[in-house]
Amino acid sequence: MKASKSDRIIYWTSTIFIFLFEGVMPALFSQSELGKEGVRHLGYPDYFGLALVFFKVGGSILLVIPNLPKRVKEWVYAGFVFDFVFACISHWVVDGMGFQTGMPLIILGILMLSYTYYHRVYGERDLNLG
Repeated sequence: MKASKSDRIIYWTSTIFIFLFEGVMPALFSQSELGKEGVRHLGYPDYFGLALVFFKVGGSILLVIPNLPKRVKEWVYAGFVFDFVFACISHWVVDGMGFQTGMPLIILGILMLSYTYYHRVYGERDLNLG
């Protein structure tokens, strides 16, 4: 089944949002004092913040490469799911329920939109997960 134009628009819009939110913003602001304090506030050491930024930027770049093997894309999507779920848990444990706790779940919803439409646009071929 061929993907419709609206499928492609939804896929690329949601994917570019993830790229900007998880790749560009951390690359630009993670080493600011506010960024470092955000990691410390949650009780993580500075090196964890650096590793997180490395994987976020790398993963977001991999998401926007169109002809990447599907197995790699699946791992990238899975990595971001872990990132958002654990960000939600970290904020909940430290700050209680609030905007910072819910925000990762909102971004997770956008990621799931990207994932769903990725499969609509590029199909299930060549995945070979079974």
